[in-house]
Amino acid sequence: MSSSTARLVVDLDVTGPKINRHLYGHFAEHLGRCIYGGFWVGEDSPIPNVGGIRSDVVDALRALRIPNLRWPGGCFADEYHWRDGIGPREQRPTMINTHWGDVEENNHFGTHEFMTLCELLGAEPYVNGNVGSGTVQEMSEWVEYLTRDGDSPMVRLRRANGRDRPWRVPFWGIGNEAWGCGGNMRPEAYADLARRYATFCRDHGDNRLYRIAAGAADDDLAWTRALMEAVSCLGCAPEPRGIFQAISFHYYSFAGDAIGKGSATEFGEDQYYATMAKAADIDRVIAGHVAVMDSYDPQRRIGLVCDEWGTWWAVEPGTHPGFLYQQNTLRDALVAGVHFDIFHKHAARLQMANIAQTVNVLQAMILTGDDGSMVLTPTYHVFEMNQGHQDAWQLPVHVIDGPSARSVGGAQLNTLSASASLKDGRALISVSNLDLDSDAVLTFDLRGRQVTGVRGRVLTADKPQAHNTSLAPDVVRPTALESAYAAGTLTVELPRHSFGTLELTLSGGGETVG
Repeated sequence: MSSSTARLVVDLDVTGPKINRHLYGHFAEHLGRCIYGGFWVGEDSPIPNVGGIRSDVVDALRALRIPNLRWPGGCFADEYHWRDGIGPREQRPTMINTHWGDVEENNHFGTHEFMTLCELLGAEPYVNGNVGSGTVQEMSEWVEYLTRDGDSPMVRLRRANGRDRPWRVPFWGIGNEAWGCGGNMRPEAYADLARRYATFCRDHGDNRLYRIAAGAADDDLAWTRALMEAVSCLGCAPEPRGIFQAISFHYYSFAGDAIGKGSATEFGEDQYYATMAKAADIDRVIAGHVAVMDSYDPQRRIGLVCDEWGTWWAVEPGTHPGFLYQQNTLRDALVAGVHFDIFHKHAARLQMANIAQTVNVLQAMILTGDDGSMVLTPTYHVFEMNQGHQDAWQLPVHVIDGPSARSVGGAQLNTLSASASLKDGRALISVSNLDLDSDAVLTFDLRGRQVTGVRGRVLTADKPQAHNTSLAPDVVRPTALESAYAAGTLTVELPRHSFGTLELTLSGGGETVG
């Protein structure tokens, strides 16, 4: 087995922007078995549950400290009418989920169930409203139903359904993918709608809304420009109007020319590297959106949100094609590691990200079975190993000497990816070796603070196609990573196709934050 070498420099005493914990957000859509059979099993299920919400799934996600959960979509959000999902379950009307499988939706999991789920998870709710087939009044009343105290028609309705006090619901999406399944709109037409909907989504009491306008697919900067022009103009105002507080975009990684192609578990070297190059290209995409936003908002008052990201493969053989159930391999975990390094890099503007999706759909954290089985995926372990970056101060990582970039389809892929952060006297370094053939001997030059302890962990397997199943749940799991530290120099050997973290305990000196 060959090996490469790399030298990296980390200044432990001077930091960059704070890494918003909401970059580690999640997404749960009424799609396939994400809600029904994933989060929700019903109160009469033999699977242990709290009010119908599956207990083992909640416990596993609480261990990740997930900061927020987006619901009910996705494309489903723009055909969902929230009043169908409140009141006694046996009286709730059914509907057809035309986007995902053309199956009947019984609305047993609705607003109150979602809010209970968020409370069990300790996560802040991110509610995505219906712009495509809904009305301004419908979304405005949903905000009032959830967040208003005192007395009003929606408050009385909520109390009649068993909830006296309002909830805190900070995050509201103004539709979803308005360029596609959310209405096939032009950017300027949607921008006007976003202004209108955001205006009537009111702050009630001390609940302050973070209104997120539905933005681009990938690098369609025209959408970002249209949305910025809806609240600002080039050089004519000190800051944008506070109509909405963020703009989103969506980005999926895959190996070919489109989503939904290729097997999640059966792929060759070319497909592996193509996936890594696609994942790494989100750096260029984010930089493009940031450049447009900076032109209209140099003080960075408006946040950028990537509220759908992840890998998208062909569904597993024998499963419903509209349910988007796919396995999750070490390759997917490395995509997550690369994404987080890039998210940390752009933490000054990027304020939230939501992986698609949390359970049983696309790049899931957890796969469940109707028999009560539950599997933690390799991607789950990346989220767990990276917890220490949440609300930590970014530490720039400089790769001084490293392996040569690999040419992939005309792009240059750096096979070494890294990021670092500082919080509460500890530093966390995350690093990925994307090379399929060579281990990487890494030497970290750690400057500015003394290191008194190091804990290393690594996530890898014998091949990138490795994955976990109910019969073999620990094929891909974190193990100890040996390291050597002396006189400010830390040395580790990171195996091929692996993700690693190094948690440093620091002594002395204050933290200069910026």
